[in-house]
Amino acid sequence: MRSVKSILLAGTASLLSSAVFAADLPMMMPPPMRVPVEFSGWYLRGDIGMSNQKLSDIHNVTMDTATSFQWLDGGGFDSAPIFGVGAGYKFNSWLRADITGEYRGKASFHALDSFDNGGTINTNTYTASKSELLFLANLYADLGTWYNVTPFVGVGVGTSRVTIDHYRDLNLIAGGGGWAPSESKWNFAWALHAGFGYQVTPSTVIELAYRYVDLGSGVTADTLNFDGTNPVIGNGTSFNHITSHDLKLGVRFTLEPPAMFLPPPLVRKG
Repeated sequence: MRSVKSILLAGTASLLSSAVFAADLPMMMPPPMRVPVEFSGWYLRGDIGMSNQKLSDIHNVTMDTATSFQWLDGGGFDSAPIFGVGAGYKFNSWLRADITGEYRGKASFHALDSFDNGGTINTNTYTASKSELLFLANLYADLGTWYNVTPFVGVGVGTSRVTIDHYRDLNLIAGGGGWAPSESKWNFAWALHAGFGYQVTPSTVIELAYRYVDLGSGVTADTLNFDGTNPVIGNGTSFNHITSHDLKLGVRFTLEPPAMFLPPPLVRKG
């Protein structure tokens, strides 16, 4: 009997000792709590596309003195690829803005004229290539969302750097012609946008868009004879009022702020 009492007393003392020791320890910590944060309107974008370009005319001072000069083909550009990146901010459900920069790949140019060369009709065949850098500040209006599809319209203003190179002017009948070194020109540029975006995930939008853009004009350096001599000082060829109808496929990534985690308050027993 005395043995049973000794065992009970020892057990009770052990439990009391454990309880006193545990009172000095913090309770087991639950996992940190995730604190909700507000949506961030910042986003990044990337675009690819194709251009469909036109110009009003090309001009060289030597054309003004040519006898019976006329265009047989006023000239045009082939399509060229477009590669762009940008960053923007979505202010609310219907208004956003971004700044974009893009490289517009080389587009081949071709044109044909005719003139009277001492009683013989001669022709000049013109070839060149053109590329641009384009920087725009854009403002868009999102027009509502249906089944994750959001149509939009927008405007943009900025600057373009038009580069003309590989310019050739060939008179095959007379066996003459000339060429011009590469030249670049900065212009004011503006654009009109229309398209729609599809919300793939809460942070990703795929965008299909049309854009009309006015790129300004381009110009070559002076046109030289093939022997390197310059027949007329200041006879660079200008490519006037270049515009483009662009079709683009893009993606926008929303930059969500990092999640915040707060530990629960420290609680002690007793």
